[in-house]
Amino acid sequence: MDTLKVRDAQDVEQVVRAAIASEQPLEIVGHGTRRQVGQPMATNALLDLSALNAVSAYEPNELIITVQAGAPLADVQSLIDSKNQQFAFEPVDTSLLLGMPGNGTIGGMIGVGLAGPRRIKAGGARDHLLGAHAVSGFGDSFKTGGRVVKNVTGYDLCKLLTGSWGTLAVMTEVTLKVMPKPESERTLMLRALDDLTANRAMTAALGSPFDVSGAAHLPTSAFRPAGGALADLGSKGLESQSLGSQGLGSQDQAVTLIRLEGIAASVADRAVSLSKTLAPFGAVEILQDTASNAVWRAIRDIEPFAARGSLGAWPVWRIVCPPAAGGALGQALARDTGGDVIYDWGGGLIWAALPPRPDAQAALVRQRVEAAGGHAMLVRASEPVRRNVDVFHPQPGGLALLSERVRHSFDPKTILNRGRLTRGSRS
Repeated sequence: MDTLKVRDAQDVEQVVRAAIASEQPLEIVGHGTRRQVGQPMATNALLDLSALNAVSAYEPNELIITVQAGAPLADVQSLIDSKNQQFAFEPVDTSLLLGMPGNGTIGGMIGVGLAGPRRIKAGGARDHLLGAHAVSGFGDSFKTGGRVVKNVTGYDLCKLLTGSWGTLAVMTEVTLKVMPKPESERTLMLRALDDLTANRAMTAALGSPFDVSGAAHLPTSAFRPAGGALADLGSKGLESQSLGSQGLGSQDQAVTLIRLEGIAASVADRAVSLSKTLAPFGAVEILQDTASNAVWRAIRDIEPFAARGSLGAWPVWRIVCPPAAGGALGQALARDTGGDVIYDWGGGLIWAALPPRPDAQAALVRQRVEAAGGHAMLVRASEPVRRNVDVFHPQPGGLALLSERVRHSFDPKTILNRGRLTRGSRS
């Protein structure tokens, strides 16, 4: 495969225009950490953006950062962490799940748009993208958005670029909103709830006035041997963090987790009040700061389903559904497939690892998910499976036509990441 390294936006323009002239589709990569996700693409040309790795501007007092799309996400996070700031939507680190080293680039973070547990409070990646410079499938550079929140006139193209998986344009630089890190963090924990009861407990917490920033449920299977960091935390890592000899959880006991963040005095007061609200569901234990942070990082990165863990050979689905339907949907999928599930977003996000089959059990998953009013994406599977299964949830006819019109307005010859989103088509 030909690898085309670029040094700046002008190089990107030239490469795209040459690809248009020769009708040669391009695969767009930064560090290539998520190349395993999506339909396999038929191309022999790779547009490598890794050299576009500079931080153009960082203004901590203004809570904004402008950075080139190929900048390593880990480096940018380290930079803003030095100023006690963060990306509030908690971008998911897929390295453990996919078995690929590194956390990718800023452009990849925006292109995939995967947000972590704080999504329920802070919104997703598209809500924090203020502006972008990009090159369209016409080979033309364009700018969308700017450097402040209220600056959009006309179409807000940033929203389209986020989660487009590189099929609309090649981003070269982005401006993002950053937020201060919370002073304190506490996680309220309930033990031994079944999936449906846990769903009700999370709903009660999210419906309370106590500003919850995370709500997750880990069934017993999340703590299986070699199941990742959560198993280690459960067996030994948190015993010194006021959890006693039980640790976080075990194969005999599920845990339901509710996170509170903010000023220390406020977090302490809200924890007491929320514990009373959750009392009907059982005794509440509390994890503080370091222990709490470690647990939510493991949930964010889906560590129980890590590629090197006991379920590493199993396909993994990412299911988004109405939160109230999450418990019943996840419980039914686990029961009928023999798979394992993890709940996030108060039940609105389900990660499901299912026993391997040639179709990754796509027909069953999609039938159940659609009945619940949700959609499902196959995040991890072998290339033969991805060739024969729709990785992204098929859209209804009208929506599919609209999506194709939008894509065609950016890239009429389907030069960029051709075939990544839709099986058996040129888009």
